[in-house]
Amino acid sequence: MVKTVVVEFFCYHRDRRGSMPLRDELLEEHWSYMDRYQAEMIARGPTLADDGETATGSVHIVDLPDPAAARAFAFDEPNYQAGVYRDVLLRRWRNLLGRTMWDFPGGRSGGNRYLVLGLGAGHGASSADDLAVSADRDELIACGPLLSDNGTTWLGAAALVRARDPEAARAILTPDRYADIEVHNWQFGGRQ
Repeated sequence: MVKTVVVEFFCYHRDRRGSMPLRDELLEEHWSYMDRYQAEMIARGPTLADDGETATGSVHIVDLPDPAAARAFAFDEPNYQAGVYRDVLLRRWRNLLGRTMWDFPGGRSGGNRYLVLGLGAGHGASSADDLAVSADRDELIACGPLLSDNGTTWLGAAALVRARDPEAARAILTPDRYADIEVHNWQFGGRQ
């Protein structure tokens, strides 16, 4: 029996300003592309502007065989190919909860949901333990460290969380362990 090694990747495509009409035009192509990865998907969904409707990016957390497969996943995506996105953050990731977003006890809707990105400070700083699963596990949708391609160097953290507001979402990370912490409105993605 051959044992399959699970390698998880965090992919965040950030939208180019003014690309919403093109994004809308390509919605079915995007969903069809992602349908091919449904079995490997841990979480997915758009980040949104403060209006709650305008997409600012797309998050996908997915199990793939290796960094080359992750790059193909990120850069063959139809919205990327058509120019919807301005850049891509692609990092190896480790699923600290051991579940998918579909297993989240809070369900698909209700409450405010956020993507929280903690970008590493560098210079040998390590905060791999910063996202230790706490008593608020039921508010975490997905969380884990961002790692180098070989999985040995800590580069930050990424979490999807339900929280009362952006500041409460930001509080899941320890501020002095990061060069920057970003908080984005996020919602469950995929076909409705």
